[in-house]
Amino acid sequence: MSKLFEELDYRPTPIGPISLRRRRELVTNTDIVEIKLGEEHLMSSLFTASEIALGTLGVAASKGASLDVVVGGLGLGYTAQAVLDDPRINELLVVEFLVPVIEWHEEGLLPLGAQLSADRRCRFVEGDFFALAGPGKGFDLQRLGRRFDAILVDIDHSPDALLDSRSTSFYRPEGLAGLARHLKPGGIFGLWSNDRPDARFTDRLSEVFSTAWAEPVTFDNPLQGNRVTQTIYLAQAST
Repeated sequence: MSKLFEELDYRPTPIGPISLRRRRELVTNTDIVEIKLGEEHLMSSLFTASEIALGTLGVAASKGASLDVVVGGLGLGYTAQAVLDDPRINELLVVEFLVPVIEWHEEGLLPLGAQLSADRRCRFVEGDFFALAGPGKGFDLQRLGRRFDAILVDIDHSPDALLDSRSTSFYRPEGLAGLARHLKPGGIFGLWSNDRPDARFTDRLSEVFSTAWAEPVTFDNPLQGNRVTQTIYLAQAST
């Protein structure tokens, strides 16, 4: 039988200490992996439905036979793997601010780490997604000014619940307009939110993109014995 609790790593980062833990969840009788930032839970392998939906829905909305995609936020890798499951993917850049998260994948400490690291279409990029999303060189320092078919983001808890102040301006119309400049004509922007759909944010997206909509993702929470609804926001750039 596995250990009830094991801390696999603990590191300082610019936004606080981050820890990787594996524990036995007695309610579901399964081993889960989770990442915490300080005392705040960032992600858990017990709840991955909406992270997978971000990758699946974002790529499904993208047109073309060969797609170049950016994922902002590596996390446990479920969004990245959902993107790579589409055979049309030419290249995926995964931008991650927290160096330990990249290293945990490369060292095989995370469930999808070895799989993602071995996929030649996938490249981890150490950097601040929100800084790269603004005016300047863009997400690929090997090809400055490169534009993408889809940019999918899973970093903050929601547009109103931020991990730190770096991303405050990103969710305003001017920040979203800056992101849109990194998309090809007709490209797709996707955003994960821990909250239910918020029409105010969909309206904000519509100010910048040609069309915008929200996809609710509902799944069972066995720990609370209820169903939870989170949101994937999608928007399409002008053609």
